[in-house]
Amino acid sequence: MTKAVFTTKVDPTYDDLPEERYHFPRTYLRQVEAAVGDWIIYYEPRRVSGDLSSRGGRQAYFATAKVDRVEPDPVRADHFYAFLSGYLEFERPVSFKEGDHYLEQALARADGKTNKGAFGRAVRFIPDADYDLILQAGFVRTIGEISNSVLQTNKDLPGFAEEQLSYDRPIVERMISRPFREMAFAVGVKKAYANTCAMTGFSIINGGGRAEVQAAHIRPVAHHGPDSIRNGLALSGTIHWMFDRGLVSIDENYSILVARDRLPDTVTRMLRNELLLPDRPDQRPHAHFLRYHRERIFKG
Repeated sequence: MTKAVFTTKVDPTYDDLPEERYHFPRTYLRQVEAAVGDWIIYYEPRRVSGDLSSRGGRQAYFATAKVDRVEPDPVRADHFYAFLSGYLEFERPVSFKEGDHYLEQALARADGKTNKGAFGRAVRFIPDADYDLILQAGFVRTIGEISNSVLQTNKDLPGFAEEQLSYDRPIVERMISRPFREMAFAVGVKKAYANTCAMTGFSIINGGGRAEVQAAHIRPVAHHGPDSIRNGLALSGTIHWMFDRGLVSIDENYSILVARDRLPDTVTRMLRNELLLPDRPDQRPHAHFLRYHRERIFKG
C-alpha cells in the first residue's frame, strides 16, 4: 500500500465522481493498484475540462479518500475504476506550492522550478510526510477547534497540560473519527452557503456570534453518504429535521419539494420556491445525491 495523488478536473474527461469513483486508463493501473487500502489526495489542475485551452482550475488539493478496490471498466477497453470511501473535503483548497515550498517534494527540481514530468502525471505516489502536511494545511481550523475543545474539557485533570503538549496523534487517525469529520463537513458547508439556510434564506447569528444554521447530509451518513459539500446543505434546525425525515426534498432543477398533506401552511410559507445555491457551481448539490434523497428518503 502507498498513498497517492489523483488528479480530477471540475468537468472531468473521465467518468469521475470523486466521492465514490475514479476513472482512469491502463497507463496508471499499477500506481492505483498500489494505493488500494490506503489514502489518496485529490488534486484539481489548471484546466477545468478536456479542452486544452480551458483555464480556471484551482491548482490545489481539495479532498482525501480511501481506495477500496479497482475494477475493469465493463464498457471501455483498457480503462478501470477505483472505488473509494471515506471521502472528506478540505476546509480550504491547498495550493500545490506555498511561496517557494512545494507540498509534494517530488514536484520540486534542484533549481527550484517545477518538475513538469512529475506534475503531468494524473496519478502519482506521495510520501506519508507530504500527505500529512497537506491534510494539516487543509484542516487547520478543525484541528484547532478540536484541540481547543479537548483542552477546555480536560484542563483541570492532573498532568493534562504536559500530555497536551506532547499530543501527536497521526492526522489520519484523527481524520477518520466521526467528530472530526462532522466538524470539517460543517465548516465547509456553512462557508459555501454563507451561514444561510438554503431552503428559507434565513441567516440567524446567536448571542455567541455563531450561525444558527446546521450542515445536513443529502444522502445520509448512515446510507454511506460522503462528507462532501456537494452532498451537503446548510439548513436551519427545524428544516434540517424535516429534510432528514423526508418531509421536504429538492427536484433536479433545485426547486423545493414538500410532502403532500404532511406540513402545516405556517411551515411551508417559510420555504423558498427554489434552493439558495452556493456561488461556486462545483459546490452545488450533485444530481446523484439529490436523486437518492428523492427516491429513498422523501415521502412525497
